Amino acid sequence: MTRAVLSLGSNLGDRMAALQGAVDTLLGGADAPVPVAVSPVYETAPVGGPEQGAFLNAVLVVDTGGGPRDLLERARAAERALERVREVRWGPRTLDVDVVAFGDVRDDDPELTLPHPRAHLRAFVLRPWLDTDPGAELPGRGPVAGLLAAVAAEDVAGEQLLLRRADLALRLPDEGNGH
Repeated sequence: MTRAVLSLGSNLGDRMAALQGAVDTLLGGADAPVPVAVSPVYETAPVGGPEQGAFLNAVLVVDTGGGPRDLLERARAAERALERVREVRWGPRTLDVDVVAFGDVRDDDPELTLPHPRAHLRAFVLRPWLDTDPGAELPGRGPVAGLLAAVAAEDVAGEQLLLRRADLALRLPDEGNGH
């Protein structure tokens, strides 16, 4: 089994339903990854792209017996199942699921670069990931805690919205259904 980290985000429609649907889809069916942890939900400002509404973001940590491409296909299937809408690069979307890290794998494949090439710059990935694992490390970049501190230090203008939503929580599948 390999430990993998997935980033979930939504800023169109029922954002929370999209995130929960992603968790349910990613962890359902044959050969599904085994859930390890799901982070708290954060409301975050969009990064790059056109003017748009705030995202809800979370991180899902899983153990999987499949390979990185299997997990990527499962992520894409979750996006399709939830009728992903994204019309503009870095624009608003109903759901975005990214494979952030897959064990210690480092790969420059343009279809699935591992670890995610911008994860070390994104508080909306690093903060929830750190919540799930205070000792987390991003392969080739180092401890997530240090990466998050560096991102926070660069945000001197204080404009980056990263608000933990205590009123929202994602559910992992029940223990009784095989997970």
